[in-house]
Amino acid sequence: MSTPPDAPVAAPVPAGLMIGSLRVWPPTALAPMAGITTAPFRQICRRLRCGLVATELTNAEGLARRAPKTLHFLESWPDERPLAAHIYGHDPEIMARAAVVAEELGRFDLIDINAGCPAPKIMRRGEGAGLMKSPEKLKLIVQAVCSAVKLPVTVKTRIGFTYERIVISEVAQAVEEGGGAALFLHGRTVDRRHAGFADWALISRIKQERKIPVIGNGGILTAADALQRITEAKVDGVMIGRAALGTPWLFDEIAARCEGRVWTPPAPAEKIALLMEMVEGLVRLTEMEHKHRRRVHYLPEPSAVMQFRTHLAHLLRGRVHQRDLMRQCMSVKTVADVRAALEAVIT
Repeated sequence: MSTPPDAPVAAPVPAGLMIGSLRVWPPTALAPMAGITTAPFRQICRRLRCGLVATELTNAEGLARRAPKTLHFLESWPDERPLAAHIYGHDPEIMARAAVVAEELGRFDLIDINAGCPAPKIMRRGEGAGLMKSPEKLKLIVQAVCSAVKLPVTVKTRIGFTYERIVISEVAQAVEEGGGAALFLHGRTVDRRHAGFADWALISRIKQERKIPVIGNGGILTAADALQRITEAKVDGVMIGRAALGTPWLFDEIAARCEGRVWTPPAPAEKIALLMEMVEGLVRLTEMEHKHRRRVHYLPEPSAVMQFRTHLAHLLRGRVHQRDLMRQCMSVKTVADVRAALEAVIT
């Protein structure tokens, strides 16, 4: 969903998102999403003026061992930067070693620590959102990573576990005291995952409590939403995830609004070309992944197309006959099928 091209132009927002010495403009970030924020998608989002992109969730233990399959998650392509290496783990020493490996690759502009993933198998190991249970341990991890690398170190987290168990004040304090350069804050609790109310009033309060930049995340669907959050919640920037799936030009619209310019949506042919570029990039990325696997149980093209189905599904949000269209789009198996589906749904 986007703002009509003849909508009133928003007043420019301050160009103030600094993460360490890294300037991020526009003040937008693509949220790391497992299986989604791969290099082809990130590259397109950056071209469409997303200020910062991040890799998929990457396991620190595998990265510290330089395991080829784990290193594949950190594959990057030209024109992605600024780019964050998004890692998760629970051991300060291993997290520090993993951060060093990421820094030595020379592809990244910051190290982002995950302290918000709600997946039970990750939380059970005290990783992801499990780190919120012990702010002191999270502080030790941030300190260890900061001591090991020269890149800025940030943390992505949530406001708490449930609305009866909000822990973000303690977590944010730990991140800042540990030397974190910024906080990416999802305004939902662990039990809500990605659904329901995002508490921007609480995000705004944390911004006022802390000296480090706070980038808010959750419930942003349009460029108008993004501008409202930046100006009213007074956060330093916004992070967007699912709203960009299938519609990465949302970032271009936000950039225009931030700069006080009128935005013209891309024509249907341009949208199709961008999304086809992503699919074709996913095929190439999957071919590269084959080199790191002893046994391969799938072919690159159908595997890449299957990954792209998530973007197709989001393109159909709110459409008339959505269920029938979804059934057709979820049956695509080839790049040619994807083109046909896009031509059917993008007008």
